[in-house]
Amino acid sequence: MQTITLDNIDKAILRVLQEQGDISQALLAEKVGASPASCWRRITKLEEAGVLRKTVRLVDADAIGKGLNVFCQVRMKSHDPGARHDFELFINSHREVLECYSMSGDWDYLIRAVVGDVREYEALLMKGILTHDAVLSSSSHFALKAVKYTTALPT
Repeated sequence: MQTITLDNIDKAILRVLQEQGDISQALLAEKVGASPASCWRRITKLEEAGVLRKTVRLVDADAIGKGLNVFCQVRMKSHDPGARHDFELFINSHREVLECYSMSGDWDYLIRAVVGDVREYEALLMKGILTHDAVLSSSSHFALKAVKYTTALPT
């Protein structure tokens, strides 16, 4: 993806939309100091450039009984591209895994899973992650509380 140059109004639009994705065009225009038509054109340009992606609503994990965040580090048996590809397909098939990063350092992957309780995580770990042919070992860390959580990127 190519990086695009953003002016101050583009940056303001991104800041507002990251905090309030359902804002009306008129109110957005008022907040960023531009006309509604200009905002619409800019948003369209940002969407076409891939800067703005899909619009979603954030769900409160505690409200739906999924308030346990677990960070799991995974070490692979080998770095064979096929094994890594199979593992990544496996991870993408589990809805409780919200994020997975290929990492540098001692661990090959860092996974963030959100579950209802320790037993639910144990099932994912013992019947899923650790039984995958490509996985050598893992280390799990349970979040005690969220000190900071945001989905908004700095602009």
